[in-house]
Amino acid sequence: MIDLRRLEALVAVHRTGSVSGAAAQLHYGQPTISHHLRRLEAETGSVLLQRVGRGIRLTPEGERLARRGEEILGLLARAEAELAAATSLQSGRVRLAAFPSGAATLVPDAIALLAGRHPGIRLDLVEAEPPEAYELLRAGRVDLALTFAYPDQPEPEQVTSVPVLDDPLHLVTAAAGAPAAGPVALDAYAGSDWITGCERCRRELLSLCADAGFTPTIAFASDDYVAVQSLVASGLGVTVLPGLALRAHQHRDVVRSPLSAHRRVQLSTYGAPPRPAAVDAVAGAIAEVGGALRG
Repeated sequence: MIDLRRLEALVAVHRTGSVSGAAAQLHYGQPTISHHLRRLEAETGSVLLQRVGRGIRLTPEGERLARRGEEILGLLARAEAELAAATSLQSGRVRLAAFPSGAATLVPDAIALLAGRHPGIRLDLVEAEPPEAYELLRAGRVDLALTFAYPDQPEPEQVTSVPVLDDPLHLVTAAAGAPAAGPVALDAYAGSDWITGCERCRRELLSLCADAGFTPTIAFASDDYVAVQSLVASGLGVTVLPGLALRAHQHRDVVRSPLSAHRRVQLSTYGAPPRPAAVDAVAGAIAEVGGALRG
């Protein structure tokens, strides 16, 4: 393997045309440059330099290696600069997956915070429900995921999650048939048709209804919380939705009533910390927005 210091000495001789010039450019003594060149010839098994009068010149092999060396050293310098920029938060690219209502509520304010604090960080956003987000994390296609989980739902293996906030659940009914103010009993709607969302939300709905002593009749299912509310507003059923979904959009013809249940909103990464500085900056911004919302 070629030693980078020796390659650097050859490139400096190529640029300056002499050992003394290379020594001055690299701030080495001339004997050090000569030593690196001799060792480089020994390592490569090639004659890289020829003496011409009182000076030297590169052989064709030396010229080729010096040109490649310039490319290699240039790429190395670029990589070091990119790493330094990311570490100092001057720049960086973070790929974030977020479930739809989180992407519509927490993420925009987090992006605004980042724009003011770390304008060099670029955030690539993709909408994904938690199961898909976990797969994207495992595949290395995203760096960070905003996910949610209901009580008693285990975390996938190798995924590390940090809570952001508890997102309260609400019974959502048509305004015309809204319950009276105060605590809501789900069993009062045991005879109603129900509308549910994603598979995780459906399991939680079934669990809540089971705790209330009945099995709901599922009339419709949709991952789109806007469509779900439109179905409710049209009198086609009732549903349970989290607070973030209703903060992102609440249909004018539905009413929400708080339940004594919640889902956990969290930031998930694959593997254990530490994380790159840019990822930490994005996670910190989302956590700060979540804290303000929680407050």
